[in-house]
Amino acid sequence: MKSSTLSVGEVAERFGLATHVLRHWESVGLLKPARAGDRRRYDDGDLYRIAIILRSKEAGLSLDGIREMFLKPGEREAALRQHKEELERRIAAARASLAIVDCALGCEHEDFTQCPHFREAVARAC
Repeated sequence: MKSSTLSVGEVAERFGLATHVLRHWESVGLLKPARAGDRRRYDDGDLYRIAIILRSKEAGLSLDGIREMFLKPGEREAALRQHKEELERRIAAARASLAIVDCALGCEHEDFTQCPHFREAVARAC
């Protein structure tokens, strides 16, 4: 990432976000860009933080949960452990769903929901 600072518009474009999203994240304490007059200026640290926020949101974390990740080391460990457990549950659920989809894709029955093999896969996933 660049070493120079970027405007809110440049950062929004880089990440495919609306500028109001970055302003909201600042208002809830996720970002603290430098100011040049009344303009926000984002540096490399801000860009990495935005990337972490986006990845965390993709993983299903709330903004409050993401903010907890940015707490001081002694305060964030419990939050990170909780997030890890939740992600592990979601990954397991996604893998179970994928197994069901794979089974349906491999089924030669006209109605795969009537297939005993498919029903077994569903039962294993639940």
